This record gives sequence, structure tokens and C-alpha cells, in this order.
Amino acid sequence: MSTTFQNFRSDWLQNFAAYIDAYQTGRQSFIPHLLPEDAVQFPVYQTLDILAKRFGFAAIQLALNPEYTVPSPVGKEIDANWLKSSKMVGVNVRTIGTFWNVVNYTLTLPARHDSIHFLPIWEPGVVGSLYGMISWNLNPEFFSDDLFQIFNHLDSPEKQLKVVVNLLHLMGRTVGMDVIPHTDRFSEMVLCEPELFEWVRRDGPVLIDTSESVCQQVKLAIKEWGTKHWYFTGDVPFTPEALFGEVRDYHGRLERRLSLIKYLVERGFETVPMTMAPPYRGLYSKPDGFVVDEYGQKWYEYGFREPQPMSRVFGPLARYKFFHSKHDDHNGELDFDEPNSEAWAYVCHHYFDCQQQYHFDFMRGDMAHVQMRPGGVPAQVVDFYDPLRTIKRYIQTQGVLYFGFFAETFLAPPDTMGYGDEVAHLEAIEAETTLGDLQSTVFNSSEFLTRFREYLHLAENRRFKPNFTVMTADKDDPRFDGFYRTGNIARYFIALFLNDLPSYVGLGFEVRNLHGQRGANEEYSKLYVFSIQDDSETDKVTHGPFRWGQNAEQFQTILQLRLLADQMDPAVSEQPAHWLTPPESIGFQSVIAWTQQANPSYVFLVNLNQVQSADPIFLPLHSVIAERLTLILDTTVENETHLGTVSSGTSGLPRLNPGACRIYKIV
Repeated sequence: MSTTFQNFRSDWLQNFAAYIDAYQTGRQSFIPHLLPEDAVQFPVYQTLDILAKRFGFAAIQLALNPEYTVPSPVGKEIDANWLKSSKMVGVNVRTIGTFWNVVNYTLTLPARHDSIHFLPIWEPGVVGSLYGMISWNLNPEFFSDDLFQIFNHLDSPEKQLKVVVNLLHLMGRTVGMDVIPHTDRFSEMVLCEPELFEWVRRDGPVLIDTSESVCQQVKLAIKEWGTKHWYFTGDVPFTPEALFGEVRDYHGRLERRLSLIKYLVERGFETVPMTMAPPYRGLYSKPDGFVVDEYGQKWYEYGFREPQPMSRVFGPLARYKFFHSKHDDHNGELDFDEPNSEAWAYVCHHYFDCQQQYHFDFMRGDMAHVQMRPGGVPAQVVDFYDPLRTIKRYIQTQGVLYFGFFAETFLAPPDTMGYGDEVAHLEAIEAETTLGDLQSTVFNSSEFLTRFREYLHLAENRRFKPNFTVMTADKDDPRFDGFYRTGNIARYFIALFLNDLPSYVGLGFEVRNLHGQRGANEEYSKLYVFSIQDDSETDKVTHGPFRWGQNAEQFQTILQLRLLADQMDPAVSEQPAHWLTPPESIGFQSVIAWTQQANPSYVFLVNLNQVQSADPIFLPLHSVIAERLTLILDTTVENETHLGTVSSGTSGLPRLNPGACRIYKIV
């Protein structure tokens, strides 16, 4: 551990009572100086004592009742436009162990981070992938024994998640769930509702039947399996309980599911794998490509007959069959005029049930860039255009008017991730915000600047807003290390203080190591999306818990920014920006600066250039400001007082160091 982190710990041990009191009495919206790795170690009673002193014992007592619902902070909104200004934090619960620890982690976040996005929360399937859900049951990994030992009535992951959402709502946060339009290839959904998925029958590596009639053969085979192995009689309903047993009998359910999978695979039945990007369809089975899983099952790989640059096959996953096939042949061309209405109704009802059970405020639509119509976005957007759009609409029409849609799209060029124009698709699916792809660029590179300018333009002129994304919880990956070796503070500064764009940052960024060299697998939250135990998968396997970064300098500066955000009038955080010097895609001007459109109170400056200073700084301040500016923060100067107060007239502002972020108060 670095000396600076030792200093943090020493300071915490000496002053923790004062820091906690600042939160309990409402002077701070978070507990300052608290390292996230320490926060998630708080005993349950300590957390509850802190929250009770902040919000009152009676409020906490109600929140701990899973039958009670704490109202959402946006519950009175008549639409989901609130999401367009959210400063969101994404949490892979597996990195911190339990749902309960999300409450502990949130104690370290300022109020400006007003939304918490949970990565997938359901039981995982192949390689333990969070995105390969096998049932509508919550992931039992996320159950807190410590919480159960104190509150015996919280005896299931479902009850614990409900009280966690209650507490997050009490803490002023909105909460979002992942909505996933696919499952594990042999999930309980697939086996209980075979008609909602596409099936093929193979003879070894050869696909011998890809028609829709395979589904009926599968249903007969499932009945045969039940009769032979579990003594089914008559028409047993295909429900999870009937086929696999009690929800909490994890071992028994797994044993039955594996038995049924083996029975079907031996007869050549399997689901069609999920695909990403055009052409989506036109798959073939690779005769020499296969893997053997830990249970001895052989799985043949698929490929595209006519692949394009972004074409991908996700063998372990199966997409819902939202449309019937046009010609019932090996190409699998879809008939978009023939929706499989049962599949649409199924996902709408189940995700609405999830929203109602836990009272989520928004959904993050996984793979929202998928647009499978070769002709692109139709001129007339029909009811069965996109399942994510339909799920959001269904939840809103059930009375949850404020329910929002955060879309996972990357604003790629046309015909890259989906057919047609992705911007038009985002408007067609009625998303409030989208992830975007700023996080996959080197800070201040031409790609970064071009996207930044484009995102500001889209936010002003379109019905959705792109996020200023700093880092995502499922892309904190060794492949992305190069994007986070420079410009981290400037990224976070813009995400926190620029109101024109919503923003997104993944858990752990505040202490993330710079990784001049590749870190250990346990340092990357993306690698906890999986749960791989096979040591041959050296790039993905993890041993033991997630390791928090030890970047004390980054944490210290981010702490400064958070403390300052707490001091600002909340009205400032709601003001659109008045740009003094906007970002330029060509990069001639390295400094960006903005203030507020109405009643300017602060001026924010960033030197995007991480290696060269900017001197002097001339801003067109006279057009909006007729007073003086007092410097209250420079992220590169320990003692800013020597920079003093400057006139907003013709004189330039003092030099900005490389990568410096500066805030002036208008006095």
C-alpha cells in the first residue's frame, strides 16, 4: 500500500467521527475521506446507525420492511426526461459481493451522482456470465449473510434487494436494472417456453433442420424426459417449479436442468445463438470448431457465411424469437411483418414484474444498438419495432410514467453495429439517454474531440442525450488500459460539472490504478462479469475478490471535486452551460470553458492538453460576466491562493498547467 493511502487510513482512524458526523448532520451529502474498499467493510449495524442519524430511525425501520416501498425521488415526474441530466454510477455487484454493499458504497458518493445502475442481477449460466441469465430468480451470490444474521426476515436475495432499493431511494438515488433481450442458451426460460426461442436440430456438426417445426419436436422431447426421469404424467405445465423444483434448491434445480440439457443435446436439439451486428443472420456450423464444457458436452461453433467487420456470434447465449422466419430455411431471414407476439408479451410482463417488485426507476437496455432490418429504420415506426422500446412503453403504460430508458449504443457510423442510422434508431426506440463511446478513446485525441463535439450537438438537437461516459463497469478491461493512463481527472471533472450531457462512471474509477503495465486480473471489474474457474482462460479467470486500486492521488483530487460539488448551490447543477470556449474537433484550442446560461455563478475551465500548458487564457467573459473571478480550485496546484482574484475584463487568466481543471467563483 502506498504511503499516501496509509496517510488516508491514518487520517480516517483519527477523524472518522467528524467525517461521519458531517454526513449524519447533512453538512455533506456523502462521507468524505472514506475509501470505497473500507466502506464496503462497514458492519451492518454501523451503516444502519449512520443512516438512522441522517434520515431518522423510523424511516430506516420502514425501509427495512420488504413489504414497504420508499417512494422514488422521481416518482412524481410525468415523464422520464429527468434521466437526461443524470450523473450515473454503474455497479457490478459481484465486485463488492452483495446487494447490501451497494448501500455502503453509495455512502462514498456525492449527491450529484444521483443514479445507481445495477449490472445484471439474475442467476447466471455458462461461465457465470451476468449477461447469460438462466432464470428470473436473483443471483444467490448477492445474498448477504451478515444482513440475514441481524434481520432474519431478510432471508432471500429478493427481500434484500427490495430493502436496498428502499434505502437508495431514501438516500436520494434513482436505481436502474439491466434489461437483457437474451438468456443463457439453455436457461429455464428456454426450456419452459421453447416457442419463444429459435431452435435447430443437428447431426454432429451438420445442421439438418432449421425450420420452425423443430420447436414442437423439442417440446415433445421435454415431455419424454420428464416421463422417463421424473415420472411426469399427463400434461405437466412447463413451469420452472414443475420442471426443476423449488427456487431455493439450487443444487437440485441445476441437476435437473443439466439432465434435460443432456437429453436434448443427445437428440441434436439446441438454440440458435445470439448474434451482434449485420448481417445477424446467415449462420453455419463449423465442422472443426467446437468446445467441450465441464460436463462433457460438445458445443459446435457458428460462423457467418458473409461476415461484416463487427459481426459476432455469442455461442453461450440465445436471443428471444421476436419474429417468425420468412422462408423457414438455413438463412433464417426474419419476417418483420410477422412478430412472435407471445415473446413480446413475455418479456414485457416479466420486466414489469421486476420493476414492480423492486421499484426500479429506469432500465439500461442491453445491446440497444441491435436493429436487424436491412432497410434500416422504417419511415413509420410500428408497435413491434424494437423489444426494448416496447418494454419501456409497457411499463410506462402501467402507470410508471417516470420510468426511463438508458440505451447501450455506441453511436457508431451507419450499418456498423446495426442496420441503418444509429441516431435515428435511438429516436425510434424512444431512449432518453445512450451510453456513447467517449470511454473508448484516448483523452484529447482527435477521436475524443470529434465525438465530444458531436455528442453536444446531438444533445441539443435530438430527443435523446449521449452520456459523457468516463468508464463503464463492464468495460474495465485490460484492453482499455491505454485510455486511462492520462486525462482521468479531466474526464471526471467534465462528467461531474458539465450539465449539458448526462454522465456515467463505473465503480472503482476513483481509485483505479494507471496500469502502466497490465494489472492482475483481480484489478478489473469487467473480469467479474464472468465467474471463470478454468485456469486455461488466463486472460479472464479471477482468483479471489476484486482488488480496489491504490491510486491515492486520483482519489484525493476526485475527493476535492466532490467536496466542492457539495458546496455549490443545487441550482447550479441544473443550469445548462453557456460555452465560453467550446471543444474543437480539430484541437487548435486546448482549453474549454463554460459558465451557466442564467445567473452565472461559476466558470469552469479544462486544459484538455495533458502535456502542454496554456498561457495566457483569454475568455469572452465580458459578454456574460461583469464582476471579478475568485479562484476556488485548480487540480494541479496544491495552494491556489497565490492565483488570487482576477478581473473579468480584458486581462487574461493565469496559466493553466497541463491537464489542469480550474473553477472560478463569480463574486
